[in-house]
Amino acid sequence: MELDNIATTIQNEDCPVEKTIDLLAGKWTTRIIYQLLMNDILRFGEFKKNIPEITNAMLSSTLKELEGKGIINRKQYNEVPLRVEYSLTDAGKAMLPIFMEMGKWGINYLK
Repeated sequence: MELDNIATTIQNEDCPVEKTIDLLAGKWTTRIIYQLLMNDILRFGEFKKNIPEITNAMLSSTLKELEGKGIINRKQYNEVPLRVEYSLTDAGKAMLPIFMEMGKWGINYLK
């Protein structure tokens, strides 16, 4: 999309840039998505190990929110003990280029 088209779209209520920023808002959202980009599939305990600062309640609510937005899959296995695995949907995987560009921008900005 050309810059003029983006500028026009930003002025609309349904601005895709604003919607994307809203989707990524939240202290833990990007860290959870990043962990899944790096690991493909994670269980709750693995998230806690990789992001030790997050509380159980916040991890649980953020995972539910991302599932509701169609960014992650939740697969429950009816075993004893119960096993639940989280992975990215195709929409979640499509965020990799966004993360890469944000990383490049951040590196340049911090110089």
